[in-house]
Amino acid sequence: MSGKLFIPPSEDFESSLPEPAGQKPLAQSPIYVTQPHLPPFDEFVPLLRRIWDSKQLTNSGPFHEKFERALGEYLGVEHIALFANATLALVTALQSLRISGEVITTPYSFVATSHSLLWNGIKPVFVDVDPDTLNLDPVKIEAAITPHTTAIMPVHCYGRPCDVDQIERIADTYNLKVIYDAAHAFGVRTSAGSILNHGDLSVLSFHATKVFNTFEGGAIVCPDAKTKTRIDQLKNFGYVDELTVVAPGINGKMSEFNAALGLLQLQHIDQALQRRAAVDARYREALQGIAGLRCLPMPGHALHNYAYFPVLVTHDFPLSRDQLFQRLRDRSIYARRYFYPLISAFPMYRGLSSAVPANLPAASLAAEQVLCLPIYADLAHADQMRVIETITSVC
Repeated sequence: MSGKLFIPPSEDFESSLPEPAGQKPLAQSPIYVTQPHLPPFDEFVPLLRRIWDSKQLTNSGPFHEKFERALGEYLGVEHIALFANATLALVTALQSLRISGEVITTPYSFVATSHSLLWNGIKPVFVDVDPDTLNLDPVKIEAAITPHTTAIMPVHCYGRPCDVDQIERIADTYNLKVIYDAAHAFGVRTSAGSILNHGDLSVLSFHATKVFNTFEGGAIVCPDAKTKTRIDQLKNFGYVDELTVVAPGINGKMSEFNAALGLLQLQHIDQALQRRAAVDARYREALQGIAGLRCLPMPGHALHNYAYFPVLVTHDFPLSRDQLFQRLRDRSIYARRYFYPLISAFPMYRGLSSAVPANLPAASLAAEQVLCLPIYADLAHADQMRVIETITSVC
């Protein structure tokens, strides 16, 4: 599998600006919303040979241990546990803290955020987002707390940090745990250090579509060695030693292949982030001042990772969001309505009282307006200009 996002067939949206009669757009190579950044293949081959020779493919082998240490150093975190993917990490994070009852979370995210709650028999409680950051609104969090609330699961949406200080204050006041879904937040820092050091646990994703990938993978950032030990046991079926199982754990271990790639990726990630930053800057320069297009502002208090480039298409733009989406697709540009629909709109959630759209006006509006444009380290300048020209040509 290439790592390029699968996009299902689109809805039948008619463009208000069709091609002139008798003319068809020229066939062009596709531009996907993202593309995995990979190191030079020749650099990976010697690592594969070492795995082949050792015959140790998993179960915390030498590459796993080395990658875990190197990753913690790079991210500025002391304790980190590697996983086969981030969904298993989210499920395990909740189990490790023995979360039950109700957990307050966002409807504006990928479904894995809420699915991890259902897998643990926990009831999601959706609250609205801040319209400027699209992260959980702390005021709405506090208003949703009930005697059954045991935790908060915010998401650093698009890699932009949540209001961690306000969330921490609320959690301390009501004695709640905080688990951050930090799937988008690889390498994000503030003046206080890594954003991953906030909350009781933070969960990272190394999926092929993320800023940093290990083909598939994830990690939990832990506050101390004791918590990491428990998580390491839970991701290995609950084993403590050869004869002792202490919990109903799962097989969440990262393989040696993924860990070896991760080690190599760390050598190239800074260059990849610089190239993503250049793509972001070109979009901002080209799209600024266009009526009806709103680019989310850069988080001024944080070192960003340029994980996504979302724009909000408002009523002042000549096309609706869905018409612009289709116009791009007609030119083989695979932008994505990310996140649409809201998690709360899916069948397993829409029956919840907290899922009523009227309770989620900011998230609902964002879901109807958002369009994530292609951004990745290897996006060619000419391809990015094709995206920009397709958008600006309707103005």
